[in-house]
Formats: sequence, C-alpha cells, structure tokens
Amino acid sequence: MASEMIVNHQEKAFALLQADAEKILKLIKVQMENLTMPQCPLYEEVLDTQMFGLSREIEFAVRLGLIDVKDGKAILDKLERELSALHDASIRK
Repeated sequence: MASEMIVNHQEKAFALLQADAEKILKLIKVQMENLTMPQCPLYEEVLDTQMFGLSREIEFAVRLGLIDVKDGKAILDKLERELSALHDASIRK
C-alpha cells in the first residue's frame, strides 16, 4: 500500500511538471502569435521567468524524491527543443 502511494505521488508529480511545461509552451505560442516578437524584452522576460520557475519546481520534486533527475532534465530539454522550434518558425515568417 505505501509503495503504491509513493508511485502514485511520483506519477502525479511527473504529470504536473509536464502539464506546467505545456502551459509555458502555450503561453509563449500565444505571446508570439498575438503580442510580441522573440527579440522583444517582454518575451525574453516571460520566457526566462517561466523557465526558471519550472526548473525550481523540478528541483524541488527531485529533492523530495518524487522524480528522477534525468526525468526532470528530460522535461526541460523537451520544452527547450519545442520553444526553439517555435522561435525558429516565427523568425522564418
């Protein structure tokens, strides 16, 4: 029973972190489509703040033993790749 609870908390933590990464991606998509260009200081500020917050969430979950370091890094790496592709696509417009 206790090990099932730990696994459930680990799965939930991972899912919540992935959801937060998706929210950041959606926020940046909306910002790029409607508000500002990637060169804009506001865009950079929002992106930096959001990425810093997510990295701190991941670090906290790792320290609690809820997710593995490599899984946290994978979440950040995936988000960075998606944001880079989005940035490249906006520049080509």
